[in-house]
Amino acid sequence: MPDKPEAETVEIFIMGKKYEVPKGLTIMKAMEYSGYQYIRGVGCRGGFCGACATIYRLEGDYKLHTDLACQTTVQDGMYLTQLPFTPAGRKQYDLEELEVSNNPLLDLYPELARCVSCNTCTKTCPQDLEVMDFINEAIRGNIKEVAEMSFDCIQCGLCAARCPAEIPHHHVGQLARRIYGRYQAPESEHLDERVEEIKNGVFDDELEELVNLPEEELRERYENREIEA
Repeated sequence: MPDKPEAETVEIFIMGKKYEVPKGLTIMKAMEYSGYQYIRGVGCRGGFCGACATIYRLEGDYKLHTDLACQTTVQDGMYLTQLPFTPAGRKQYDLEELEVSNNPLLDLYPELARCVSCNTCTKTCPQDLEVMDFINEAIRGNIKEVAEMSFDCIQCGLCAARCPAEIPHHHVGQLARRIYGRYQAPESEHLDERVEEIKNGVFDDELEELVNLPEEELRERYENREIEA
């Protein structure tokens, strides 16, 4: 039998220690290959939860790069570290008691006024959101625009980690979406009706049936479900 060709490898540095890993692995898989066990900083593994924020440098490159470990493949000479969370301050508030007639975003996050429009937040975002633009809308009090522009934010916090004005952009966007959903978004035509049906137990039997289905049958129903246009 011919010898199996050896897999091509790259050299990376994890928390300052050198490792040799197969080329083509994501940062997350490369860290696990190197013996790291994820306790925090991992979630969906598909780029939707924002739990695996990563900061890294490349050899010979002056830039500090940010991305998600589950999406980014390792490169030779990569120096990287994981951020299990971003320590950005989130203000406490009661959504039902917010004064929304003025600009609650600026009231709760006055640091918005420190924005120097450097666009570092936008360059940092792994979702390619126009973060600086929705921060500018937040300063103007345009809650609907902030909510819509930040809709795909996954709360990784990398924007806040790199911001020279120390603005927690992801928390500002989250607040705007909550305010918009509670006070400004048009009411769904059928939402109240459906909620009332749920309260009255209209779907109790169907839910009970689903809970007791074998996993394979439940999976089959899910994959073959009818999806409205």
